[in-house]
Amino acid sequence: MATTELTTENFEEVVSTNDLVLIDFWAAWCGPCRSFAPTYEKVSGLYPDAVFAKVDTEAQQALAASFNIMSIPTLMIIREQVVIFSQAGALPESALVDLVEKASALDMQEIHRQVAQEQAAQATSS
Repeated sequence: MATTELTTENFEEVVSTNDLVLIDFWAAWCGPCRSFAPTYEKVSGLYPDAVFAKVDTEAQQALAASFNIMSIPTLMIIREQVVIFSQAGALPESALVDLVEKASALDMQEIHRQVAQEQAAQATSS
């Protein structure tokens, strides 16, 4: 499965129409990013139902800034439009596979309930 290039123009559509979206924030000049790319591409083939996307932080600076990306590579996972994972650094293949499995197995009803509670708490404290 090929990776999908995310831009400010297609980001919302990709995230809102797919259950599980992994995002690799990277740049061409970044050695660790280039080293991680083949692993990311290989693992994407194992999960045809997930979207493995890439954001070029040089070309998409506003998108990277909107997620406060401070170092690259950064891997982010969005499931049902909720960011459930974000971490800087490249992962070995086995760790990436394990992460995708765990993200797929999450009880999203519980996650959505927690998000709603946090939003309600923030609304009442403002």
